[in-house]
Amino acid sequence: MKKKTAVVTGGAGFLGSHLCDRLISEGFKVICLDNLLTGRLENIEHLFENENFQFIKLDVTNFIHVPSDVDYVLHFASPASPIDYLKFPIQTLKVGSLGTHKALGLAKEKNATFLLASTSEVYGDPLIHPQSEEYWGNVNPVGPRGVYDEAKRFAEAMTMAYHRYHNLDTRIVRIFNTYGPRMRLDDGRALPTFIDQALKQQDITVFGDGSQTRSFCYVSDLIDGIFKLLLSKEVMPVNIGNPDEITIDEFAKEVLLLTKSKSKIVYKELPIDDPKVRQPDITRARILLKWEPKVNRSEGLKITLEYFNGRI
Repeated sequence: MKKKTAVVTGGAGFLGSHLCDRLISEGFKVICLDNLLTGRLENIEHLFENENFQFIKLDVTNFIHVPSDVDYVLHFASPASPIDYLKFPIQTLKVGSLGTHKALGLAKEKNATFLLASTSEVYGDPLIHPQSEEYWGNVNPVGPRGVYDEAKRFAEAMTMAYHRYHNLDTRIVRIFNTYGPRMRLDDGRALPTFIDQALKQQDITVFGDGSQTRSFCYVSDLIDGIFKLLLSKEVMPVNIGNPDEITIDEFAKEVLLLTKSKSKIVYKELPIDDPKVRQPDITRARILLKWEPKVNRSEGLKITLEYFNGRI
């Protein structure tokens, strides 16, 4: 039986590389596209000898040509942390707009199923809590974070337009905070930053008073949810994340305890438009995909700490 072929844009990134692993383990051939702006070859080098894996260095905002048959296109290319999309604002907007357009064009040409990696950031600084897929969001389009939020909102609109106008088979996953091995220590997100600072015995920097909340999902759980969504028939957006909510202050203390660090917690001014709360309502994923996270935070943090320990 012929293997299914999946194209993963941004496949050398944190999530993209784990997705490549999962697809190959499920019997797929994988073509990974990445311009390595924020992705890293070391995330995928273990796959280079695998006959079912191919890496092409490519900026997906340009024309995407894949000569072989393609069954699935999974669009994960984008800077995804505040430090990255503030550093690369134009590239972030381009990959969310032009990149999504090109990836959708590839899926249309190949008659492939298209899956968009969207984000909880489409909800902005939410006025309802927890956030369900029916919520339209509270986003500042001209704020510094707007380059990411609006790029993803546009990508969702473009995906639905291709579904409605071209009858393309599409999926949209709204990804909430995720952590695990292959995160970059310098990517600016709370978890790698706290662990990096704790292991180096530096002050742990908490923005604001630490009362803002986040919900952290371990990467294997997230990838499982995405894979189940890909194989489903659900066209409308689906939240995938862990609803176990914690304040940033509590989280910093958890990291201190886990690392046995003598670091102190210091507080700095909250960045503009930083969300006060973030918690997914995963009712839709539970009902439609029979999915919910399995890895608890203490277990996931231990595995992640081991990974970071080997890199410092």
